[in-house]
Amino acid sequence: MTGAARPSGPFRYGDRVQLTGPKGRMHTITLREGGELHTHHGVLKHEQLVGHPDGSVFENSSGHEYLALRPLLRDFVMSMPRGAAIVYPKDAAAIVAQADIFPGAVVVEAGVGSGALSLSLLRAVGSEGRLISFERRAEFAEVAQANVETFFGETPDTWQVVIGDLAEALPAAVEPGSVDRVVLDMLAPWEVMDAVADALTPGGVVICYVATATQLSRVAEYIRGTGAFTDPEANETLVRGWHVEGLAVRPDHRMVAHTAFLISARRLAPGVVPPEVKRRASKKSFSDEDVEIWTPGAVGDREITDKNLRKRIREAQKAAQGARLASGRAAEEDAPGGATAASEAPERDA
Repeated sequence: MTGAARPSGPFRYGDRVQLTGPKGRMHTITLREGGELHTHHGVLKHEQLVGHPDGSVFENSSGHEYLALRPLLRDFVMSMPRGAAIVYPKDAAAIVAQADIFPGAVVVEAGVGSGALSLSLLRAVGSEGRLISFERRAEFAEVAQANVETFFGETPDTWQVVIGDLAEALPAAVEPGSVDRVVLDMLAPWEVMDAVADALTPGGVVICYVATATQLSRVAEYIRGTGAFTDPEANETLVRGWHVEGLAVRPDHRMVAHTAFLISARRLAPGVVPPEVKRRASKKSFSDEDVEIWTPGAVGDREITDKNLRKRIREAQKAAQGARLASGRAAEEDAPGGATAASEAPERDA
């Protein structure tokens, strides 16, 4: 959680560990008593890791070596159960920076999806801030809550999940002008922009995560049309890795290119008329029908089968249960007079 213990120190039962084995293949496990990692390269016992620090190397029964590290937030996000599509780490980092989400901020998020962005926002607001996440589908919220609990070891007391439509539920959840930042990851953010304007404090930031160019155009023109915000700014983040080995330095053959556009604006003081921005003439008029013609189905709900979603919920809740047990053990070990995990670790030959 935002106020939980640092994810460092010797490995203990209940910790999530990322093992990198032969040929760079990764396995993410949760350490448990009597647990074993079985692969076609052999068996690695969980007890071998307990009491040793991050960055240690262990041999399995066949002599193959595995590097053990606690997963970073980005590692967890890319491997966690998903009910809905996630906001990728590159975009989550851009949202936190561009929206200037700070410790102690009151932040509203819609929708919560699988909880990937919620994790970054909770870290950013810290133990003194507050995150209110809105999600229309209860099934997605279940997955998100389980994922957040798994990562932090408990459900942060700075986080509130509201099931319902943002436009209807936001006025009842917050006082007008009391929200510092609003992050919208939804298909039609223009539908809630009036409610967002009422909730934001003057100078507050709204930032939208939209997938298509037509959505980007429509939300930009709607923001301008309200007269309540500064002129919006839009961008996208592209990440290209590089192969660096000796003098063999070149771009990777694959890259994480377009995932979505980010568009942001700041709330003006009530009653203020923004200065007119001179720009070249452009095609501004459109209708709901135009959006559907340009991108069929662009404003429809994302589809996921009920069977698949139930499976994701079970996976996420199972991981959260393990995190709860681990958190309880950690509290017992850290209590005065309690045995530390390191002292309980079995002796191991070098």
